[in-house]
Amino acid sequence: MSTEYQRAGELRGPSGLDRFDLAPPQKLMIFVLSMAMFGLSNILLEIIPDVTLGPVEISIAYFVFIPLTLAALLSPFWVALGAPLGEIVFTDLLMGDFSGLAEVEGYIQMFLAIYIAGSVIRNPRNRAQIALGAILLVTIDKVLSAVVDLSKVWIGVEDAEFVEGLPESMLLLEGIGFGTDLIISGVLFGALPAMWLVPALHGRIEPLLGMRPRIPGEPIPGRAPDSGLFVGAAVLMSVASFFFAFLEAWDLNIGTFEPGFLDDFGNGFLWVSVAALVVVLALAVVFFRASQRRSRSTDAEPRS
Repeated sequence: MSTEYQRAGELRGPSGLDRFDLAPPQKLMIFVLSMAMFGLSNILLEIIPDVTLGPVEISIAYFVFIPLTLAALLSPFWVALGAPLGEIVFTDLLMGDFSGLAEVEGYIQMFLAIYIAGSVIRNPRNRAQIALGAILLVTIDKVLSAVVDLSKVWIGVEDAEFVEGLPESMLLLEGIGFGTDLIISGVLFGALPAMWLVPALHGRIEPLLGMRPRIPGEPIPGRAPDSGLFVGAAVLMSVASFFFAFLEAWDLNIGTFEPGFLDDFGNGFLWVSVAALVVVLALAVVFFRASQRRSRSTDAEPRS
């Protein structure tokens, strides 16, 4: 391991708990890895059928344990930047179901959810913190999404979905949808696998990226800051996501790309996304390894 990567992962200061920084190639590798893994998980979801019970649709929104595991072990910020982009690129854009600027809504909401949820896991071996992170991730994403849907109806840009005989049924449907997502995505495909996976992988995948495992209690590289400024920024980002959501409701489909490849060619077209994902990940690995070799060569040069 090069001196640069060792230095990036060393603890400094008398307390032994001072923050450490990631090198740029490590940040890029975490970003691309989160894109690839979350993108692949969403490709798998394309072939899993949804179950409809009356007006309620039961489905797996996403595999929460994948971005949560990466955020808990590596860096919440870079995972939060990459994971939602992987969904947009590898499942929406390449499958021909890209909503243009309206996609920014989902990106911002998922970014905030992963960033905050990953930041609450200060000890990768604490299963209670991991479970809290999984529940928090789904709660932030789905609450913001529900507020957007209700706001569209309240403002009048979309018609409400009502169930005959049930007053205020849209609010009821949003509540049921949130509950099912929390149980299925947050618990079954979030907290339960993550509570086993994060401690099991702690200390095993970090060395592959030239990092040393985090020590419980130390500052997390790329975590959300504990400040009122961040809270204000998160609120502003949430409001901004509402604006992008309204673009689609107003039929302002800027940058829309919807040829519907999956409908035309069937599930076999999913292999196109898988191939693209493998190529992007392979290029990132090649770049990362080349950066490591350059660092080793620089460190091996005699100093005058």
